[in-house]
Amino acid sequence: MKEVNNIINEIKKGNIKPVYFLTGDTDFFIDQISNYIEENLLPEDAKGFDQMVLYGMDVNMRDLVMQAKRFPMIGERIVMIIKEAQHLFKKKDDFDVFEEYMKLPSDKTVIVFNYKHKKPDGRKKVFKLIKEKGVFYQGKKLYERDVVKWIQDTVLGMGYHIDIKSTQMLVEFLGTDLSKIYNEINKLKILIPEKSAITPDVIEKNIGISKEYNNFELKDAIAKNDYLKAQRIINYYNANPKEHAIPAILPNLYTFFKNLFLYHSLVDKSEYSVSKALGIHKFFVRDYEAAARKYPMKKITRIMSYLQEADLKSKGVNSGTMTQKDIMNELIFKVMH
Repeated sequence: MKEVNNIINEIKKGNIKPVYFLTGDTDFFIDQISNYIEENLLPEDAKGFDQMVLYGMDVNMRDLVMQAKRFPMIGERIVMIIKEAQHLFKKKDDFDVFEEYMKLPSDKTVIVFNYKHKKPDGRKKVFKLIKEKGVFYQGKKLYERDVVKWIQDTVLGMGYHIDIKSTQMLVEFLGTDLSKIYNEINKLKILIPEKSAITPDVIEKNIGISKEYNNFELKDAIAKNDYLKAQRIINYYNANPKEHAIPAILPNLYTFFKNLFLYHSLVDKSEYSVSKALGIHKFFVRDYEAAARKYPMKKITRIMSYLQEADLKSKGVNSGTMTQKDIMNELIFKVMH
């Protein structure tokens, strides 16, 4: 995330590189850099002449290099955005052709490769040249703690505030898809007063995530062994099966108990060590400390089997006439007794 900001800040300062090769596990950051270049590098009147948006499947490397070597028509430079660039680098010849170009890239052209859903072979010479003379960005997989921090930083950067529970509600409901989360935050910006706080009430009212009946609160109830609270949430889920289907509930519980099992195995149970090992925000380390006292490793092993059994039953395996309500009630009882 910091690297993305650094790349954009360098462009703002006028330190523009001839090639930006953008890849990695998070499409949102690839798009963020690429979109900034597309929207800001050329003035509007030059874009129709000197800016091209191409797709990897529709262009070959020799034609691309030939276009990159021409002079701009009316602006200072040519900007070439290559989307789905993973389809462009197919044959050895493609790498060789671009490697030759990178030995002396045009100072009048900026090429942006959006290389998604595939890992490039970084051992090839062309990538060494790109790193030397351009920008090679390879985003890493984001863990829950990273997404939590990103939400907090993004909201703060927009001039708003958000507490940890509200942040976790967004992660539990929207997952780690930054595009979805960003869109929802942008909607909230329009709906709430400037410089105000994004709270559970605001999220419940405007996004439709219940502040009381959600996977975050269910995990909290289970961690604290609060059976009555867990049952209330399950009853709510059972009354709203379309919004709270079993496939949307079980993965969160599975991740929680998998992390709890890992917590037990850690030698170093300091806040930093646990946060790093489990991929969680440090705020939640104390929840795992408390849950570990209630759920020893032997019991967690049994619970993992209960979760697998519930998953199979939800798919019709050995479930007989059981409904979602029956499966979830049975699961929660077994987990917490």
